[in-house]
Amino acid sequence: MTKILMIEDMPDNAELVRRILTNAGYEIVHALDAESGLEMAIAEHPDLILLDLGLPDYDGQTLAGWLRAEPETTDIPMVAFTAWPEETARQMAMSYGCVGYIGKPIGKITEFTAKIAAFLKKS
Repeated sequence: MTKILMIEDMPDNAELVRRILTNAGYEIVHALDAESGLEMAIAEHPDLILLDLGLPDYDGQTLAGWLRAEPETTDIPMVAFTAWPEETARQMAMSYGCVGYIGKPIGKITEFTAKIAAFLKKS
């Protein structure tokens, strides 16, 4: 089963994403902050990381740098998951080494799951 690590500190967002992606057939593991996200990425070796850019302990850029520096996680595709304005999100995702971004809030479930599937195919 395809495993996705979601690094998201907002419980409502995390629960919504977990429900949507579990129903779409993905295994979801969840971290609430950057430090636990790094630990889980190394331990779980997910197929994709869904990365909130505004975490309580470290920002998304710091965590993305850590993930790219670790041999166990350097090749795992990351997708920025953010409520930032579209152009800012696009620029930040590129500069952080993400394969793309998905905006919050989730509008249409089918579009969200299609984007996740497309990012997984690219990897």
